[in-house]
This record gives sequence, structure tokens and C-alpha cells, in this order.
Amino acid sequence: MKKLIFLLIPFLFLSCFEPEKNCKDFHTGTFEFQTYLNGEMVTSRFVRNDSIEIDTFQGKTDTSSVRWVNDCEYVIKNLHPKNIKERQAIHIRIIKTDKDGYTFEYGKVGDPRKERGSVYKVEE
Repeated sequence: MKKLIFLLIPFLFLSCFEPEKNCKDFHTGTFEFQTYLNGEMVTSRFVRNDSIEIDTFQGKTDTSSVRWVNDCEYVIKNLHPKNIKERQAIHIRIIKTDKDGYTFEYGKVGDPRKERGSVYKVEE
């Protein structure tokens, strides 16, 4: 019985392992996000410094404020909303990083529904 316990202890620690995230590497830069829209793959490109994000999508440009909650979470809010829907802030949480980009979870602030996506850094 003692041997079984000693064999199980390392597995308990391994199940708690969380991969290292280098979120600060992605606070600034130029990024691309791809998603399906009406059955077609579309790409959005955005440039982010520590407090502003400028997004270009289908020839239109939007500017949002960026407020970092911690190294791996931030809230963006459109600075020039055209309607009520665009006024809603979006909470983004980076859940995994690698050398080329990150995987994130996002949703409207206060809404329990979350989506996932991936962003790739394209320029320094």
C-alpha cells in the first residue's frame, strides 16, 4: 500500500503543472487574428502598445483603449463606438503562449460566455 501511495504522489504534482506563460512578450507589437465569418476565413490585424490597440478589419480601422489587469489579462474598450454593442468592453485572458503568439479566452465584461482564439505576432 505504501508503494502505491509513493507512486501516486508524483502524478498529483504533475496534474497541477501549468505551462510557463510569457505574456509580457505580447503586450506590444503587431498581431493577426484569423476567424471564420459567414463560412469564410477572415484576418484582422492590430497594433498594440501598452495602452492603445488599433485594429484594421476589412478596410475599417478602430481604436481601443487597453487596460492591463495583470500580466496575462486585459480589458479593451472601443474609443469611438458607433452603437451600443461597440460600447461593451471585452475582457481577454491569455491562457497559453509560445514563441509566435498566444491562445486567449475572451468575452464581454460581465457576460459568463467565453470564446477562444489565437493571435500570432507578425512584427516587432
